[in-house]
Amino acid sequence: WGGGTTRGASTTPGEAGWGPEALLLPALFALIFVVGTVGNALVLAVLLRGGQLASTTNLFIFNLGVADLGFIVCCVPFQATVYTLDGWVFGSLVCKAVHFLIFLTMYASSFTLATVSLDRYLAIRYPLHSRRLRTPRNALAAIGLIWGLALAFSGPYLGYYRQTRLANLTVCHPGWSAPHRRALDLCTFVFSYLLPVLVLGGAYARTLRYLWSAVDPVAGPSEANRAKRKVTRVIIIVAMLFCLCWLPHHALLLSVWFGHFPLTRATYILRILSHLLSYANSCVNPIVYALVSKHFRKGFRRICVGLLPGRQRRPRSPPRPPGPVLAAPLATPSASPERDTSVATHLSEAPVPAAALAPVPDLPWGDAPTPTTVLPFNVTRGPPRATS
Repeated sequence: WGGGTTRGASTTPGEAGWGPEALLLPALFALIFVVGTVGNALVLAVLLRGGQLASTTNLFIFNLGVADLGFIVCCVPFQATVYTLDGWVFGSLVCKAVHFLIFLTMYASSFTLATVSLDRYLAIRYPLHSRRLRTPRNALAAIGLIWGLALAFSGPYLGYYRQTRLANLTVCHPGWSAPHRRALDLCTFVFSYLLPVLVLGGAYARTLRYLWSAVDPVAGPSEANRAKRKVTRVIIIVAMLFCLCWLPHHALLLSVWFGHFPLTRATYILRILSHLLSYANSCVNPIVYALVSKHFRKGFRRICVGLLPGRQRRPRSPPRPPGPVLAAPLATPSASPERDTSVATHLSEAPVPAAALAPVPDLPWGDAPTPTTVLPFNVTRGPPRATS
């Protein structure tokens, strides 16, 4: 994809042969493959094992994990051979299927990211009015629409690539004419990158504007400022990583068609780096959307401990006897009646007061937790009254 030629066909005359990239690139591709596969698989396992798929955001995060995992599995192994072998060795059918699956999962991933930004904006800006819209049923319908659009936009790539002979080598190369290739590549840039970036930027900009302008009279200024700074960092990371990881690839692609991009050793290295950055985006998404959550970290530890051989289950400690004084928490109602149980958006980890025995519900996107009022009362029997 983005050229589709092999290493031997992509170098300049006299530069063919095994270079440093033949050793460095397989290691980088292997690292991306391992991190992306393990990270996205852990996201899916935590969501499935924890029963967290009743939340709309978790459904979108699950779909994002599926798309990123499919992108890593379908893209990285075959692209590693493109940059290390002198020819395409997998046949004509795999040449067509691999590039179709690459663009299918790429579209699904970018569309899901844009949908998540809209979902978060509605959940934060309109927590009451969006309850009827943000339902699991509508989320599943949106996911079906995402894959339908991804299938429609990636369908032409079934005929875009074909196995051909080029410079005495068998390569998986674009077979369309230059005008048709330029039109399809421009369409891919607009619908898989430009429009999702505009949606991401608009949704997150409005979310930030609302968060910084809203006043939280319960949490107080210091707690609210800490929560807002945390939300700001996460939102900037989410938007900027997607834009930065995919920008070099699309910039080089546009330079090929509308600028000056000679085939030299330097441009060959730039193309490799642009591909590595775009692949890395599917590796960092699990970190951004899940590893920032303490709920995911707990699920991650449980899964890892369960995979250890010879693991012994710790005996449960007996319950403590009740003391003479109990604490009855009187929780203040939350500002939003909807409890967001998304493991990817529980960003606030403020400590809960030790006196509160009842758990405080987690709030989405770093909202400051509502303080809990504790009313102590004596439950022991007083001294008997004197009888006359």
